[in-house]
Amino acid sequence: MAQDFKPGISLAGAVDLEGLKHQTKAEPGQAGGAPAAGGYVIDVTENNFQAMVESSTTFPIVLLMWVETDDRCFPMARALGDAIDGMNGQLQLARVDVAKDPAIAQAFGVQGAPALFALIAGRPMPILQGIPTDEELQQITTHVLPQLVQVAAQAGVTGTAPHIEPAAGADDALPAKTQVPPAHAEAHRLAQEGDYAGAAAAYEQVLEADPSDELARRERAKALLLARSADADVRAVRQAAADAPDDLEAQLAVADVDMIGGQIDDAFGRLLDFAAAHRDQMDPVRERLLEYFLIPDAGDERVSRARRRLATMMY
Repeated sequence: MAQDFKPGISLAGAVDLEGLKHQTKAEPGQAGGAPAAGGYVIDVTENNFQAMVESSTTFPIVLLMWVETDDRCFPMARALGDAIDGMNGQLQLARVDVAKDPAIAQAFGVQGAPALFALIAGRPMPILQGIPTDEELQQITTHVLPQLVQVAAQAGVTGTAPHIEPAAGADDALPAKTQVPPAHAEAHRLAQEGDYAGAAAAYEQVLEADPSDELARRERAKALLLARSADADVRAVRQAAADAPDDLEAQLAVADVDMIGGQIDDAFGRLLDFAAAHRDQMDPVRERLLEYFLIPDAGDERVSRARRRLATMMY
């Protein structure tokens, strides 16, 4: 999907005289300013960048590197935001202002803005560099974005991005409909900041108040998974599991890595195979699997198959 486009805004040290002509001082969402975040569009900084990357193991992300005060970026940002909002959580648009956080652009090897990437299970896929023509932008919004959803599904990344209420007073604010209930606000904030253990504890409090809250149960399972293994050395974990096939903790750890990487069938199969060979350790395996079963979408056939096999083994 990578294409060659004309140069965009330089990130080099030289002053971009053309860029100075296009700078606006209006805040995002105000008249003359950039389109505001909200809906399925978020703004990312170095503080929450890692949390955003980890989120891409649950749902696919389109990463836009732009300059939010340069009006040449606005049509592209608006078109992408409108298209992704219309996909009802199949994708999230994450925007990075490279003028404020150049280290992120450098980490991706970006030499100019705007630049567009897909992020699926933590892996970046370049889409474009530079300001696209109207035809190119139409191709991205109508063909490339749906293709990304398909690619993500093939990798087992099938979750739904959260719907975020826009900032109050934004001119292009969406209807005040949010998929983050007020009771979840603190837990959601902690997860977005990368404090997964804190998020899991906060979701536990939500469940204590309302044991029927299935969304909180699912988000707690995801937070527990990321708290355990988001920063794991994948190669070391896999080697440890290969070296100790009868070690419960080693197999649980590598199953976590599989889940985070979107290899859901592998995670389920690994633990079910382990339980079949180690009946005396069925309880901790069952507990971990029940936690995993909450993470994919309801009705996921992989969960149904694993549940049937687990039930057969237990009874």
